[in-house]
Amino acid sequence: MYSGRTGGRYSDQNWLRSFMFTLYGTSVLVVSYFPLFYTHLGFSSPQVGLIYSVGPLISILSNLFWSMVSDRLGTIKKIMAILLAGQLVTALMLARATGFTSVMLIISLFYFFYYPVFPLADTMAIKIAQRHGRNFIAIRVFGSLGYSFFALTIGYVLRALGPSYSITVCLVIIAAALLITFGLKDAKRNDEATGSSVSSGEPPVKSGGLKEILLQKEVLWFFGCVFVIALGHRMNEAFLTLSLKGMNAGDEVIGWALLASALSEIPVFFLLSKYGERFKELPLLAIGSLMYALRFLLMSLADVPGAVIAIQAMHSISFGIFYVTAVRYITRIIPDHLRATGLALFTVVWSSASGLLSGTFGGLIYQDAGREVFYLVATGFSLLAFLGFLGKHLVDVGGGPGRYFNRKIKPAASKPPDSPFPPAQ
Repeated sequence: MYSGRTGGRYSDQNWLRSFMFTLYGTSVLVVSYFPLFYTHLGFSSPQVGLIYSVGPLISILSNLFWSMVSDRLGTIKKIMAILLAGQLVTALMLARATGFTSVMLIISLFYFFYYPVFPLADTMAIKIAQRHGRNFIAIRVFGSLGYSFFALTIGYVLRALGPSYSITVCLVIIAAALLITFGLKDAKRNDEATGSSVSSGEPPVKSGGLKEILLQKEVLWFFGCVFVIALGHRMNEAFLTLSLKGMNAGDEVIGWALLASALSEIPVFFLLSKYGERFKELPLLAIGSLMYALRFLLMSLADVPGAVIAIQAMHSISFGIFYVTAVRYITRIIPDHLRATGLALFTVVWSSASGLLSGTFGGLIYQDAGREVFYLVATGFSLLAFLGFLGKHLVDVGGGPGRYFNRKIKPAASKPPDSPFPPAQ
């Protein structure tokens, strides 16, 4: 039924799963252990927040730049290889830097190559899943498994070697991911499996992509709500390890906290891939936002590492619901030929723009007002996003008993042929 199903029919999926598994090891380091590396160098909380925010500022441009290059050239694999090579070089430079100014400049350059890999990997996963008639989550979940594995093992490694080895571990993981890219089968922007314009000889889209996306009011409202909820998410992400250190937690405890969050999202991913289509996207996004608010409220009350580890398991019903539903919503409102740019724009809002603001002001709030107020502010952002998503849904559909559910229709017509979320098999 699907082309390429004989003789190594799933080799491209397996290589991409291995790549996802390894790639998210760098995410563990950059997000959770780099702040400890900065404090090891003697930087203050506001300085750590500034370093955290300057990188995302650079990545706003890099995400859009590299995604549009990928869309125009019709290749994802080659762009990801270039980005990983850039990470390798800049990480080597970072290993030799000790001053605040030099670290801030080099980490900004590192982020130029770091952030764009993730939306490109998601775009490739969506296209590979379409090629085989599989669910996108069946590939993406290996990123969560990789994050879980590295979150725990890196904690024990750094406990034995010390935080000064953070960059060395990062170099090893980046090099492994770069080697795996040679086994990937490229997913063209106009893959013939999606029935797109390549088969008809139509040239790649050359201009107007970003403008075409941003002219949609629905897209602007969605990204506005995403930005608000991302502020709380990034505040927690940037200062979780420092919060645990303030409770005298060891690096291995930090690893367990990260493991709790990463593993908890996996069953939610699969449940939503199987049953999520029964529910409309905006109510699910509102529920995810409300769970974020509850999660951060509990974090403001927690005072022992064990409580933080338990609260981190709420990552499943906050980020787990939000991420899968947001990707599904994007693939519905943004056309296929602009998908890499659309996902890059989502990453800009979710990671870069929010990271800039949350890192800068989050560091000041954390130092001047304390951890409790810090997490109450994050709670407020999540509640605001909840109101935004729910309000938009109520405006769109009005009242009625079926306003939160999709109408039951025949499976063949339940979604476009190129949807990354076909019914679970």
